[in-house]
Amino acid sequence: MRKEVYDYIQSKKILKQFIKEQPIWYRKLSRDPNSAAEMELAAMQYYKQTIPHKVEKFQNSVQMASMMVHMFQSMKHMD
Repeated sequence: MRKEVYDYIQSKKILKQFIKEQPIWYRKLSRDPNSAAEMELAAMQYYKQTIPHKVEKFQNSVQMASMMVHMFQSMKHMD
């Protein structure tokens, strides 16, 4: 693996962890050092840090908060 690719991976904690969990990327990066961006995208998808994942997480949080508000309102009306 090229030194600059190795240094890039070492500089980002998420990539360092991803390459340990997915060792096939060692081979891919050794053969094609230009696929570092592809690996970074795969890591983001693996750890669910892409924009669609973040939107889904936010929607789930809003939905949970809404459900809690409705529950508290129904409890208040029971009294």
